[in-house]
Amino acid sequence: MNAEFHLLPADASLNAIQLDRLALCLLLLTGLVALVLLALLTGFAARYRAGSDAARNARSRNTAVEIAWTVTPLLLFLGLYAWGAIDYIALYRPDPAAMQVFVVAKQWMWEAEHRNGRREIGELHLPQGRPVRLVLASQDVIHSFFVPAFRVKQDAVPGRYTSLSFTPSQAGVYHLFCAEYCGTDHAQMMGRVVVLPPADFARWLAEGPTQPGLAARGFALYRQYGCSGCHDAGSVTRAPDLTGLLGRRVHLQDGRELIADEAYVRDSILLPRKDVVAGYAPVMPSFAGQISEEDLLAIIEYIRESGHEQPTNASPVRP
Repeated sequence: MNAEFHLLPADASLNAIQLDRLALCLLLLTGLVALVLLALLTGFAARYRAGSDAARNARSRNTAVEIAWTVTPLLLFLGLYAWGAIDYIALYRPDPAAMQVFVVAKQWMWEAEHRNGRREIGELHLPQGRPVRLVLASQDVIHSFFVPAFRVKQDAVPGRYTSLSFTPSQAGVYHLFCAEYCGTDHAQMMGRVVVLPPADFARWLAEGPTQPGLAARGFALYRQYGCSGCHDAGSVTRAPDLTGLLGRRVHLQDGRELIADEAYVRDSILLPRKDVVAGYAPVMPSFAGQISEEDLLAIIEYIRESGHEQPTNASPVRP
């Protein structure tokens, strides 16, 4: 039986094809430059070898040639840089239509949670042909989410959120690795990504254990930790309105402006004095060490959903 040889892993996402083209172009260009330099080196070494009768006293200067061999490689490599930058930015550009999945890394496993509350350990099910945005967090040390077939790799860093966007293009099962040494069992921190046709994925998602969705669980935690006591419209303590906060422009006390994202909400809960909203006193206590990463992600999802619809199994609330 003849084994089929593949220079690269299967390309199972739309960006994999683009990145492969960039890598191939870079390989061909650098290979061509190396061959030209090798040919010139060999030719000059042969022509001006010891004992040859080549003239060594004549000196000439061709400004046009000097400019050409300087500017041409510069433009080629700047073009490759621009090409790579565009593809790289696309991995982190949010797509409004993207399906969002939260992934928490910990020694030594991957935990994923979908918006309807279905959780996975060591596996990640995704729909074929639909943009996906992963929000990554780490519970302990630096890990790195790496799926060779998708050509994507992103660190999960403790104390912050990172994100990654891609579109699975081929149904199948693909390897998931941790690409950052994270301790004793780093080599065992593996998993698999299962890409299903849209109908099969919808069926798989609906067949999960019955439990509150992520936003509904976040609503319960929002109440449990006392967030509603300050951020409800009728509360005695005056605090910023969190309704639909994600994606909103926030004016800060020090004059800065930012767009609220997952990292901003996380910092506001754990490091409340870092980015104080303009017009409010820095009186919120820190919840560092009291809330797990999974609970933080659930609260963030509730705040996101509060802008346009109430989470399933939750009572109406105005944060």
